[in-house]
Amino acid sequence: MPHPDRLTGVILRMSSLFLRTLREDPVDAELASHRLLVRAGYIRRAAPGIYTWLPLGLRVLGKVEAIVREEMVAAGAQEVHFPALLPREPYEATGRWTDYGPNLFRLQDRRDNDYLLAPTHEEMFTLLVKDLYSSYKDLPLTLFQIQTKYRDEARPRAGLLRGREFIMKDAYSFDVDDAGLERSYQNQRDAYERIFTRLGLEYVVVAATSGAMGGSRSEEFLFPTPAGEDTFVRSPGGYAANIEAARAAVPEAVDPAGLPAAEVLDTPDSTTIETLVQRANELHPRPDRPWTAADTLKNVVLALTHPDGTEELIVVGLPGDREVDLNRLEGALEPVQVAAATDEQVATRPELVRGYIGPGVVGPNTPAGDGPERTALRYLLDPRVVPGTSWITGADAEGKHVFNLVAGRDFTADGTIEAAEVRPGDPAPDGSGPLELARGIEIGHVFALGRKYAEALDLKVLDENGKAVTVTMGSYGIGVSRAMAAIAEKYHDDAGLTWPLQVAPAHVHVVATGKDPQVLATAEQIVADLDGEGVEVLFDDRPKVSAGVKFADAELLGVPYLLVIGRGLADGVVEFRDRATGARRDIPAGLAATEVRQLLADAGI
Repeated sequence: MPHPDRLTGVILRMSSLFLRTLREDPVDAELASHRLLVRAGYIRRAAPGIYTWLPLGLRVLGKVEAIVREEMVAAGAQEVHFPALLPREPYEATGRWTDYGPNLFRLQDRRDNDYLLAPTHEEMFTLLVKDLYSSYKDLPLTLFQIQTKYRDEARPRAGLLRGREFIMKDAYSFDVDDAGLERSYQNQRDAYERIFTRLGLEYVVVAATSGAMGGSRSEEFLFPTPAGEDTFVRSPGGYAANIEAARAAVPEAVDPAGLPAAEVLDTPDSTTIETLVQRANELHPRPDRPWTAADTLKNVVLALTHPDGTEELIVVGLPGDREVDLNRLEGALEPVQVAAATDEQVATRPELVRGYIGPGVVGPNTPAGDGPERTALRYLLDPRVVPGTSWITGADAEGKHVFNLVAGRDFTADGTIEAAEVRPGDPAPDGSGPLELARGIEIGHVFALGRKYAEALDLKVLDENGKAVTVTMGSYGIGVSRAMAAIAEKYHDDAGLTWPLQVAPAHVHVVATGKDPQVLATAEQIVADLDGEGVEVLFDDRPKVSAGVKFADAELLGVPYLLVIGRGLADGVVEFRDRATGARRDIPAGLAATEVRQLLADAGI
């Protein structure tokens, strides 16, 4: 019997289907998913980072959405739908009108009222619940929507993976207390595992930063692939984190007793770590071993741009054998934008001597009373620079460095920050083994938001004692259009797409070849039989198209099963092909629909 949820009575005929396949790759396509979705006529570029969805693309997208929706409902969430055009005021209340910076699409109506195209909807969900619910008896509650979102990406690329307009499922849980939030969070996390399993996507759950979303806990679901835009780390023992959230293994503090006093020594022409190590070994060798870059403390000047447009210079100190990773630094400081300070910016602070900067003129080590032009720069240290460790670092004078400068004894900082690059083989912070670096595509993200939005928007309910308590929230997002691109990234070969059955635009692609009227008549009958069995059919009935072109299109489009009606019909058989495996076999023409239906049943379709 046909599955009740399957489309019947709608046969996709290529003679009339709104579809044109392309033989050449789009010039801006970097990834297979981008290249093939455009070439196969699933999407069409409208503007940078903005795509039109064509009939076959909408069918795949609809099936991805259906799986997401089914699992969300099964997890107890209820669906709503918000507008994408939203007023400024709620985002102003939470600070995100500013915090989102240039990534937010802002506009005004004819009365000069400010609006935005929503990148996400925390504020609106919070206000909706505030409007309708007032008692602990109404909670717990989880609401979700599948909606188009907008972000003004500076460099939209990779097709659906980094666009300015994208489709997202966002859900929000509302609980009276933290224990309830933990249950809701785990419930959604479990639902995500079921969703991505059903979509046929491998995933790695990694610790992540919360960014402009806020909250106390954040995890990403990444589809591991070399084509991914996100870097993550993992260890044999199970530690996994987005590169921005990865933590260094912090050594124990060292007892500085017995260490020599700090000493300023000449180190001419040593403005780089490489030349500093060379000069140190030439002019001031140590008796036990040569100096290395790991013995030096590099102080890097960085320029921060805050969401409100204000700028700030900070200095980050880290071991000299490490480089600053700006992505990690931005992740730690989000929503602040970070860049290396220019010569002109450094020149505004004459106390900073390029190549010879030390802790003595920054942060809490800055001498007091030197006038407003010497306001202390923030000084942040890599966590590996623990108290008692001894370093060679700048002496804030041309051609001079300080040797044996001990952290905690001779200098302090305003705090620590994870800004250094992570390297393969670095120890995991939980002791679970050496880290490996891998790439992945973010397909889901879960946040324990806590009370940030509820407090900003005054979402409270009365508890069982009649006392007003602030609701605690969770936020759970899935990039629906990104998930479709991730599926295409995984399921393809050199000839085209190879969709899994559960999301394919059709289950079987019927190709009628040759000019024999009997071939077309038999194909029509098989298509009707398939449709009667509840099988979704894409029928290549184009009369004046060669078999070679039809087969090339079939491989490009990637429908899982292919039935070829042609020369074999003289022997009463049609050819069955499995697109993913390439396996071929003949089956009796009269049994074609029954056999395909059984294959789908075996696959749970």
